Amino acid sequence: MPWKGESDPYRIWLSEIILQQTRVEQGTAYYKKFISFFPTIVDLANASEKDIFKNWEGLGYYTRCRNLIATARIIAFEYGGLFPSAYPEILALPGIGQYTAAAISSFAFGLPYAVIDGNVERIIARYFGISTPVGSAAGKKEYIRIAADLLDIKNPAVYNQAIMDFGATICKPQNPLCVHCIQARDCYAFQKGMINKFPLKKPSLKRKKRWLYYFIVNAGKDKIWIRERTEKDIWQNLYEFILWETGKIIPQDKVHKTSFFRDNFGKRGFCIRHISEAFSQTLTHQSITGLFVHLNKPLDKVPGYQSVSKESLMEYPFPKIISDYIKNSPFL
Repeated sequence: MPWKGESDPYRIWLSEIILQQTRVEQGTAYYKKFISFFPTIVDLANASEKDIFKNWEGLGYYTRCRNLIATARIIAFEYGGLFPSAYPEILALPGIGQYTAAAISSFAFGLPYAVIDGNVERIIARYFGISTPVGSAAGKKEYIRIAADLLDIKNPAVYNQAIMDFGATICKPQNPLCVHCIQARDCYAFQKGMINKFPLKKPSLKRKKRWLYYFIVNAGKDKIWIRERTEKDIWQNLYEFILWETGKIIPQDKVHKTSFFRDNFGKRGFCIRHISEAFSQTLTHQSITGLFVHLNKPLDKVPGYQSVSKESLMEYPFPKIISDYIKNSPFL
């Protein structure tokens, strides 16, 4: 991992925010891209939101990106571009929780705060036989308390890196190397033959299903109508085509008979030229199905939308489901 052994608080913070809810393999590429485009936190703070979201595109959990921008601007404009070195000040920054604050405090400033990631939680759960689910309110308190008790306060950065590496290489989620583990003799899960039972997790939530129909309408002169999503919903600050959320799947031969189509397009003589196959995207709490509907002629004006050239479409940050369609559609 390119940030391993890093002491620059900007790079530590950036890597931790990117790796929230993200696999290391995917996060590494984004980390390198952000460091290339925004070498310092001041560069990030001075960049346009459009450019930052474009570089974040495809990583998901866009609240992280909004918090990234907010924190960068606070540090650049209120702290003179220097990351605060006190744990309470770090913790107070947007999007920084106890884990990220501890990582920055420990690795950048040598402060005695225990870093608790999935690897650390797994080690603690197996070694002590913790039955409290990780992610629960009670679990968070319990794991924080135990991790703090275990911390080597004289060498917090070395200890934190060591225990995370131990979880990544020995006490792995699948097929842990228990026969080579120097802690196996005292490990509750190993001694009880319950390695695969720990850590316990909260029951997963049922995902909400949503059906989104995107109408791709020309604005004349090879332009397309798009808008920025500003509502407090998924994909806030990303862009989209003219949207109709249906609540259910509509047979393709029925779309032109719906009240939405009739009220917005049918009365003006529009016809459907093409409807795409279904595109799917799974979020933590939602399952999205999107279809793209191409109409036959331009529309002069669409309130709330802006017209952009087809050639410049990919300069705008879109949800993955839309950017995938743009890249592969023969109609754009």
